[in-house]
Amino acid sequence: MNTWVQALLKPEPVALVVLLVLVVSLIQGLRRGASGSAKRLFFFIWTAAMVTVSLLLAGNGAALLSPWLRQFLVARNIVVPREELGAWSQFWYTLVTSIRDFELLRFSLLFLLGYLLLRFALGFLEPLVAMAFESLGGGRRSEAERSETMSKAASRTTGAAIGALLGAGRAFVIIAVLFVYVSLLPEGPLTDSIRASSFYNKTADELLQPVAGDVLERGPVLTQAVEAEFRKVLQRKYEVIDSAVPANIEQAALAVVKDAVTAEEKARALYDWLGSRIAYDWDKADNYEEQGIWKEQTPAETFDTRRGVCIDVARLYAVMARTVGLEVRVVTGQGADGRGGFGPHAWNEVRLADADGGWVPLDATWASTGDWFNPQGFERTHIRET
Repeated sequence: MNTWVQALLKPEPVALVVLLVLVVSLIQGLRRGASGSAKRLFFFIWTAAMVTVSLLLAGNGAALLSPWLRQFLVARNIVVPREELGAWSQFWYTLVTSIRDFELLRFSLLFLLGYLLLRFALGFLEPLVAMAFESLGGGRRSEAERSETMSKAASRTTGAAIGALLGAGRAFVIIAVLFVYVSLLPEGPLTDSIRASSFYNKTADELLQPVAGDVLERGPVLTQAVEAEFRKVLQRKYEVIDSAVPANIEQAALAVVKDAVTAEEKARALYDWLGSRIAYDWDKADNYEEQGIWKEQTPAETFDTRRGVCIDVARLYAVMARTVGLEVRVVTGQGADGRGGFGPHAWNEVRLADADGGWVPLDATWASTGDWFNPQGFERTHIRET
């Protein structure tokens, strides 16, 4: 116990927050007295129990419903129309096809919906529990009032003790939240300060780690999976937005590949065409890097202005490739910057269905610096986000 007190009294942020919670809870207990503090503690425990039950049921329910929902959506055969869509239609097709195709997103949405519904349903029990508590507590208060065995000072003292216990529960919740945060985002803001807290380390090591086991040790992997899923949804958004191909782009794509026969010849012809006609927009890149200003542009704008950054070139290539019957995707990740480092980048992968059926990488943005159509060692300069 002495080591816990010593850790708590060290002047560092986590310990100060916990100490403040304990002091405030103790003062509240003094003011409320025994009955009021007991009621607060009871409903704190009740809420924690309901949250735990809801989380467990929502997780199991999402795991059971996820495969069924995917099969249901696949059976609907939802295809994005190849026409210009309004904002709500874009949102709808992005959402429904992403839920169908991306497992983690589907599970997360089912889990969140299930948790909210369960918490709402269990909320109807709270008034009944409150009535039962008041009934029991009221009987005790009447008996205390008749016998006058408990003085006001004794009530406040008992309330303070209960308040301190409630504060300990609240402090534990705060440490648990910090533990989850540090586990899932080990490189996140303030994580170094949290890890530097001796009180946090003692609580995490002796109380939380034995309970969590190795589940949260896989936190960084889960975080990366969530980030990858988010990027998939973002890419799907672009696919939906870019589903409508303007007539001039379609005509240009068909003209570019008119002499090509194989899928590789078509993919190479489009690569050569974009690589020699779309100039890199250094002003757009500088505005984003130096001022954080990002200008979203459509493939039609890139085609008309003949200017764009890597994501613009990749999106235009994807639109033109799909127009001529190629299966293509936009890939995001890190590209070599020529100075020994890497920076955010985007390129394409195209599937050569009439060859071995495999996907090959290409980078039309870099075409002016060499041949970046499926060269050897492509992966050394392009690190795909997975």
